[in-house]
Order: sequence, then C-alpha cells, then structure tokens
Amino acid sequence: MKALELIGPSKFEVVEKPAPKPNANEVVIRVKACGICGSDIHGMDGSSGRRIAPIVMGHEASGVIEAVGAEVSNLSVGDRVTFDSTVFCNQCDYCNHGRFNLCDDRQVMGVSCEEFHRDGAFADMVVCPEHICHRLPEGLSFEEAAFAEPVGVALHAVNRSGASSTETAVVIGSGLIGLLIIQALRTIGCSEIIAIDLDDSRLELAIELGATMGVNSQDSDAVERAVKRLDGKADHCFEVVGATPTVNLAIGLAKKGGSVTLVGNLAPEVQLPLQKVVTGELTLYGSCAINGEYPDALDAIVSGDISVKPLITASVSIDEAADWFAKLKVAEKPYLKVLVCPESTAS
Repeated sequence: MKALELIGPSKFEVVEKPAPKPNANEVVIRVKACGICGSDIHGMDGSSGRRIAPIVMGHEASGVIEAVGAEVSNLSVGDRVTFDSTVFCNQCDYCNHGRFNLCDDRQVMGVSCEEFHRDGAFADMVVCPEHICHRLPEGLSFEEAAFAEPVGVALHAVNRSGASSTETAVVIGSGLIGLLIIQALRTIGCSEIIAIDLDDSRLELAIELGATMGVNSQDSDAVERAVKRLDGKADHCFEVVGATPTVNLAIGLAKKGGSVTLVGNLAPEVQLPLQKVVTGELTLYGSCAINGEYPDALDAIVSGDISVKPLITASVSIDEAADWFAKLKVAEKPYLKVLVCPESTAS
C-alpha cells in the first residue's frame, strides 16, 4: 500500500508498505479521508517528542472496513467507519470509571514517542482496535466524517466547562478547534460568544458560524471592546492556542467565579497569573482529546448543528500531501483543514 511517511524532521517520503493485517480484536480500514491536524504540523520537526520518525501520521480519518480480526463481533467488512484518535485499554481504573481519554496505557493513532509507536492514516489503509471505531450515519460523506475527531475535541471542551444556555463565552483562537467550539456554544444557546484572533478573515468566519462578535487581539482596544459587549466579563473562557499571552488574556476576561478551559497546548509550560485565579475564584479546566463524544460529534455534523464544509481548505492526494505540510507549517495564509484522500489523483 502507499503511505506518506515522516522519515526525518519535517521530511516526508511516499513509500510502499505491506498492507496491514489485523490482530484478533482489530480491523483494517481502507482510508477515504484523513485530516492534517495542528499537532502533526507542530510535531513533524521532532520538537514535541510525539512524532519520532519514521512514522505514518494521521488520526482524523474515515473509511471502509477492509478486513476484520477473528474476535471482531460488531463490525463487518464494508462498514463505513471513523475511529477515536485515542486507543484506550478498557481495563485500567480510568477506563473502568469511563474516563477513557485518561487511560493509563493511552496511545494515540499516528503518534510515535518513547512509550509507543502506532502508525496512522496518511496511507491507503490503517489498522486499529474495533472498540474505538464508530459506524458512520447514512448519507454522511467521508470528508465530513473525518471531522468527527476535532468536533469531538470541541464538544469535550464545552462539556468540561459546564457552559449552558444564556451564559456568555469568549473563545481565544479562531483556528479549526476554536471555530468548532464556537459552533458548539451557539448550539447550546450561549447569549454572547466573542471570538478573539489575530486574523480578520478567521474572525469573519467565526461570526458566520455563530460568534456574536469578533475581536482582533492586535487592536489597542480589543479587551475594552470585549468587556463592553459582555457588559462585564465572561462566564466561560476557552483558550485554544496554548501560550502565555493567550492564557493570561483568557484569565483576564473571565468573571469572578467563572471558568477557563485550556484546550491549546502549543507550549509545554506557560506563566500563570496566580493571584487573578485565586482572588477571582476561577475554575481552570484542562481538556484532553475526547471522552465519549464521538456519537454526539457525528450527530452534530449530520444535523448541521456543527458545519464542517466551510472549514475544508483542500482535499489532496498522498502524493500532494507533503507540499501541504510545508504550506501549513509556514502558515502564510489562514488555512484550516486539509484532507488527505488516498484515492484522489495528484493534479
């Protein structure tokens, strides 16, 4: 089979690999679409320690089951599926308490680190355990289904925050996950949703998708405008970047007794304005991956509660994908989601 393999820091090669064979509890999926994630872009140079070459990346995928292991009982060849990015053991204490994203033996599809190596879906086929797979609803395209993972991430973040209707929210970072969080907040009925970003085109899209106001953080009066619109500060702030300035901004815009949900993790460490957190009695939530939100994510896409088609920048072949990794790394334009579709033909 053909695969896009990371063979060194930011260096890719299209290679031929043997088709994977499933173990007893695994399925082989013929990949139809796989999204390039920000974590792939940030990790491909080796700096994160989560993409140690050689590795086939890719964890936001959909496809058709090609083969099943001897003990697979709920899925069949020909089923249209997507899969959770997290491979959880189903046996540890966290899994037994339904907190699968915190599994002690957690692995991630398309990730290679000191603890494990698991090839992902930038390939004709990928193998994964049956228990992380989800059938696709009738009529849902493979391209839309590839968004189930990032939509699940957004829904998990909103669930962590406890945000509810009539409450107010600020979302800092209008990249893909931020735009999905905005839509999730709109769906639950938040009265004000303020999007903050550096790029005006993304802020325009944020408003189209449900934000009530867009603020460019480079503007000298950005914070004042947000506070005025909120008539104070926000019940819930979502930080979807992962850097000291944006974490501080989120904490500064949260009202006393409010919450700040930390979703971005660009930097391994940030400086925290401790006194604001303590004296404002803020609740800080970390939000990691997905914990059971896949069915809701698929339903939200099908129903149109969360729109993903406007977020597709391009659909490309495996042969074209390496060039797109380079474009996304430079980030000269506000690209959102590039889908790698193995059955498409390079232009």
